[in-house]
Amino acid sequence: MNINLIDLLKQKVSAVVLEGETEHLSEKSQALSSFFPILLSILKSKPDLIANLQSQLNPRLSDIFTNSPALKYEFLEQISGVVPTETIESTLNRSIAPTLGVLETQAGSAEPSAITHLIETHWPAISSVLPHWAGALLSALGISTAAASGHSLHQTPKIEPYRAVEEKKKSGFLLPLIAFIILAALLALMFKACSTKKEPVSTPVSTQAASEPAKLQLSTGSTGDLTTCQLYSGNASYIDILQKNIKQIFNHNTGCGVETNANYHTEFIDQDAIPSVLKLVKGVPNASLTWIGNQLSIQTANPADAQQLVAKIQPLVKNMTVVAQAAMTTPVDTSAAISSGNSNAEKALAGINPDNIRALDVATALNMQIINFDTASANIPDANKTILDQAAGLMKRASHVKLTVKGFTDAVGNAATNKALSQKRAQSVVDYLVKQGVDPAQLQAVGYGQEQPVADNSTPDGQFKNRRIEFDVLNTETGVVREVNENGIKKQ
Repeated sequence: MNINLIDLLKQKVSAVVLEGETEHLSEKSQALSSFFPILLSILKSKPDLIANLQSQLNPRLSDIFTNSPALKYEFLEQISGVVPTETIESTLNRSIAPTLGVLETQAGSAEPSAITHLIETHWPAISSVLPHWAGALLSALGISTAAASGHSLHQTPKIEPYRAVEEKKKSGFLLPLIAFIILAALLALMFKACSTKKEPVSTPVSTQAASEPAKLQLSTGSTGDLTTCQLYSGNASYIDILQKNIKQIFNHNTGCGVETNANYHTEFIDQDAIPSVLKLVKGVPNASLTWIGNQLSIQTANPADAQQLVAKIQPLVKNMTVVAQAAMTTPVDTSAAISSGNSNAEKALAGINPDNIRALDVATALNMQIINFDTASANIPDANKTILDQAAGLMKRASHVKLTVKGFTDAVGNAATNKALSQKRAQSVVDYLVKQGVDPAQLQAVGYGQEQPVADNSTPDGQFKNRRIEFDVLNTETGVVREVNENGIKKQ
């Protein structure tokens, strides 16, 4: 093959990851250049890891070093140079998904076997640019490469006694003894390297600027299902665990929005009780929960529901104060909600890698917008057309992206009329995308009318939330919508 795989990754992935960056640009670029051959070496030896990374929307470095967190910190210390390790880790995290996309394109398949074959084909060029310290890292991960000998992760000079051993092969008595001594020395060096680095990596991050308590906010709709959720924490690993719990408890595909940085504490007070508390909140209609510091606030449309929740939750969180708050009566600012949702949708669509377009990513981004049709109208607001234009551009490049557009109304008026109107609105979105060049076979419109409300139809705010358009991934084999959870896509 004429292409150089590492150069291709630098050209396609580094450009995407570093777009708009201004700080430490050269250092981040160098870190990516060192990371690419190391990542390919790991994927070559661990095909199962490829499938694991592909199954995640945002694969991260922690997923690669799952069984060796201390080794991850050692690796980041080595590759970061003078740049903060968390900055470099964020850059590398964002490079994994587009790297997989380039590999899938070059291999002509997303199958791990095809990707490993591609890497093996380019192995001489890849191994030739491995950093000189990468051998010790890969060996510690159980990966044997031609570059595994040489300098350790901290550039310890080569151990010369290997030459003496070669010269004394004829001495059957000395060879095992010398080999044992060398092995013991190498293990001691590696242990010393890992143990001496633990203190500078782990302590400063949590003590420097953790000025705000970790926070969890979520709310349920009229049926007690999760409608909104947001997490704030300085501990990305725990956030991953909590996300999985929330998705499982509420049977929710997306889970929570997340903000992870050093400004937030790494632990919640009584955090082991969070799953048990969430199970109590599930099913309670129009409930809101805020978990921050040593206070847990519960708010429901029915005051009796709030009092019952407080009584059940307080014994579970002995170090916190649980309070019931009066339900909010201030109406939501619909203009601000529309503007914020549409802005988030534009950013999410712009962040999709054009070389690795996935149906779930497109649907998730489109669901961030609010298409607020005028009363009894199916005309798409101008504010949403630019978002749909973005989506059309992506879908034209990815014929495998097939979506169902679902229309909903509030419960005001006749049910049959509302269902017909919701079908017209969903169809108008489909027609607009087709007009922009999307293949009609990629889209399907379905109207549900006032069925499946997400909020209380007795209030103006609830009616606003129920008048909506949703996008779901379409199962092209059966023609029905497929639900997506943390284990993948399953038929409804």
